[in-house]
Amino acid sequence: MRRTASPLSLIMLGFGTFLLVLAPLLVWYVHPRAAVNPIDIDTTAVYNGRGSVFDLDRVETVSDQAITVTQRVRGNVEASVDSGNAVWDVITTVDTEKSLPAADPHDALDFSPHRWVLDRETTKPVHCCEETPRIEGEAYLKFPFDVQKRSYQWWDNTLGDTVVMRYQGTEKVQGYTGYRFTASVPATKTGTRLVPGSLVDEPDRPQVLAEEWYSNHGLELVVDQATGRVIYAQTGPRRTLRAPGGDEDATVLLDAEKLAFTTGTQKEAVRQAKRDSGQLRLLGEVLPVGALVAGFALAVTGGILVARGRKEEERPGLSGTAQ
Repeated sequence: MRRTASPLSLIMLGFGTFLLVLAPLLVWYVHPRAAVNPIDIDTTAVYNGRGSVFDLDRVETVSDQAITVTQRVRGNVEASVDSGNAVWDVITTVDTEKSLPAADPHDALDFSPHRWVLDRETTKPVHCCEETPRIEGEAYLKFPFDVQKRSYQWWDNTLGDTVVMRYQGTEKVQGYTGYRFTASVPATKTGTRLVPGSLVDEPDRPQVLAEEWYSNHGLELVVDQATGRVIYAQTGPRRTLRAPGGDEDATVLLDAEKLAFTTGTQKEAVRQAKRDSGQLRLLGEVLPVGALVAGFALAVTGGILVARGRKEEERPGLSGTAQ
């Protein structure tokens, strides 16, 4: 009897070839399309700390107050689909114990709504879709995917400009390792505001167009390397008023050396970073390597069995021999 290649060897050869083709597709096609910023994002980050705030009822700055900053980010799905970008609406509120809990965020000590439009793959700002303000730089709210060990231009919305976040090594947050970046902001004029003259040491003038100044004691961010998600954030804002052309602060509106992610915000950010980076690692590393190894083994084994079956088929049979 003559033997031919078995169906099993052909299946092994075909499936092995399929896996060898699949491996580079996962790396070069599937993985890049998985590493995109979502359009249906809905997250809330809360910062806590203590500092000085301007009390509107007492018309003076009050020190050693508990301060809570809440940042809510929601994706505008309709605008995102129409534009092809990620359109995120951001509301940031600053509260003291007096204004919390607040049924309406407009009742906060400070209420700041704005819209950020970003490229879904690169995270670079896109200027469309009623973006306010005009955000620039390489990162804001999150870093690009595949964060590198270098400095990044980070948008500071209070400053209205970018600051340089410098890489400072790695740091663990809730047991999870990320890249640490830091920066500081020197005192900078950011605008003007019409206020009573008494607030800027000019009591004889009922209204003065005072200068608004902003500085930051220190910005610190810890970022997930794969996704660019911020898993820890710390900021030290100082906002003041000065008389027109003045060299010194006349009134402190807000001054806190450290406002940082609460433990709950850290844990949730780490949970999402682990989930998303795990999915990216699965598509970009684990599955391609597994497909490559398994495909090579199956293709080689199947090819050997097919070749052996063909050699048996081509070998002359024994004629005239009684069976």
